[in-house]
Amino acid sequence: MKILVLNSGSSSIKFQLFNMNDETVLAKGSVTRIGNNDSRLKYKTQEEKIEKTISISNHSEGLQVMKEYLMGNEHGVIKNVQEIAAIGHRVVHGGEEYFESTVIDDEAEENIDRLSELAPLHNPHNLKGIKECHQLIPNTSQTAVFDTGFHQTMPKKAFLYALPYEMYEKYGIRRYGFHGTSHKYVAQRAADMMKKPIEDLKIITCHLGNGAS
Repeated sequence: MKILVLNSGSSSIKFQLFNMNDETVLAKGSVTRIGNNDSRLKYKTQEEKIEKTISISNHSEGLQVMKEYLMGNEHGVIKNVQEIAAIGHRVVHGGEEYFESTVIDDEAEENIDRLSELAPLHNPHNLKGIKECHQLIPNTSQTAVFDTGFHQTMPKKAFLYALPYEMYEKYGIRRYGFHGTSHKYVAQRAADMMKKPIEDLKIITCHLGNGAS
């Protein structure tokens, strides 16, 4: 079974195609600087590595380029999109609605759109990637993994700010926690490397990038 994982950002698309039978990466890459004449394509398989400058106007074109490389005669690792059994999307904000990975349906898309007011730089582009996949890879199940889901066990005394309570009630302003997919992976890897059950450990994880938490 092959699964495509996408991270659709404001000006970039990152992707990996996994063969889940042996959990190997068949191909991975990115399209960056979308909307510029000097957009960058990176594409890597088990046999080759490609980096080139191309012109990509929007996310639709970026995903089309990704699809052409994954399926192309020269660099492709699959013969057609029907080989992709499912698509996983990283979505930044799941509000208080989503605690775990969720199959994307019309209701989920509406909620991701509504929560864009809490993550205006991220959710709209995450949703754009989902909608474009409906067109390019139709009839394939799509799942969202929310960065905020990992932190949903925070008690109320930890996630409320020292603001009027109506700010939380009316606008959902609270501490949500971000980079949850990164924190979960790093914590579990630390436990694996220490050869101890994660339930027995107290771990501080740090995510340091364009955003830090």
